[in-house]
Amino acid sequence: MTTTTKPRYTKKAPTRGGVRKGGGRPKGSTTKIRIEDLMEKIELQSGQTYAEILASNYVSAIQRNDWNGVRDYDKAFMNKMIAEKVDIDVKDSEDTVAAKSAAFAAALATLQKRSQDSDKS
Repeated sequence: MTTTTKPRYTKKAPTRGGVRKGGGRPKGSTTKIRIEDLMEKIELQSGQTYAEILASNYVSAIQRNDWNGVRDYDKAFMNKMIAEKVDIDVKDSEDTVAAKSAAFAAALATLQKRSQDSDKS
């Protein structure tokens, strides 16, 4: 007496990710945490601003010789400072514009001469 079993699934499930029906965050869900709300709650619980907490933790890492932690704080602070850098308006005077125009014309003439010389070769 031999019995055959039917496979449980007829289609093999993907094993490497991809879009799946019903996957992901449901539309209209309201449980998403906003950074502003999180920062406000941290400040209320600690009685300090988030910047004060960061500064305290940074000093603490230095005092306990946690150089990996200090490096991580340095990276975070530098990334923040670089992201908020101020753009500088450069206003050219007439002399500067004339000098730039002359330099551009000279560079263009040099390129054209080199192009002509390479065509002759």
